[in-house]
Amino acid sequence: MSKPNQAQPVKLFFSVFAKDAARLNETIKTLSFAYGQPDFISEMISFDYTDYYCAEMGENLVRRFLTIEKLIGPEELPDIKLATNGIEDQSAPSGQRQVNIDPGYISTANFILATGKSYTHRPYLRDGIYADLTLVYQGKKFRSLPWTYPDYADEKQLLMLGKIRARYLLQLKMTGQ
Repeated sequence: MSKPNQAQPVKLFFSVFAKDAARLNETIKTLSFAYGQPDFISEMISFDYTDYYCAEMGENLVRRFLTIEKLIGPEELPDIKLATNGIEDQSAPSGQRQVNIDPGYISTANFILATGKSYTHRPYLRDGIYADLTLVYQGKKFRSLPWTYPDYADEKQLLMLGKIRARYLLQLKMTGQ
């Protein structure tokens, strides 16, 4: 029989994209105020993997990834997703989002994103939020899965996430985890 253990803390991650750099950076400030000091913010990149958001948010979206220095419990993810949905709503005059925030976390074994959409690979957490198993860590690197969004399966993002995971492992070691 397995005995329940407390989950290891995880590395909080955000993907943020918006119509313009000013709105993107303002959202990052809001997230920093709510969740703590970022310890990684990516360069600004074009969000051009899909046109899914174009009708609502327009074209030529810009994106940044960030992580927060303070580790969290994985059970906090639904609350964070609900809070980021609120931030998106506040930036949505007349119901059209100006910013999209995808929270998730990096653990020793995987990369999880929070979503409000159910699917076969998305176990229900609570309060309408599901965990999307986006990547797994095997063979000393993150690996995509058949359902992984192309932007996260991209080799550049996989390398970036691997570096973030290495930093996370150092944090675990420093805290005796």
